[in-house]
Amino acid sequence: MVVSELKPYLRGWGNYFGWCETPRLLSDLDKWVRRRLRCYRWAQLQHPQRRHTALRRLGVSERLVACSGGATGPWRASTSQALNLAFRNAYFDKLGLPRLCPRRA
Repeated sequence: MVVSELKPYLRGWGNYFGWCETPRLLSDLDKWVRRRLRCYRWAQLQHPQRRHTALRRLGVSERLVACSGGATGPWRASTSQALNLAFRNAYFDKLGLPRLCPRRA
């Protein structure tokens, strides 16, 4: 999958740029990568019925699924609340996607 191809790059970028004095840049890039992966996943589910079934299976409410950006493109739909609930950061952590900016306690 795409995540396995991204792992070495993100790990390398994190190691190289992890010591920078502007961690917000890494945080913004991290957010962008996850949004792009949500967009990619949404585009994979091409048929509306598949999208509905997948979001419901991931625990998104029926009301949010109905407002998940049917006529909009995948990039715009990737900001919808339904996709953010379905594909949280924990979802990508579970897939093994490394973070560029480590979480601070």
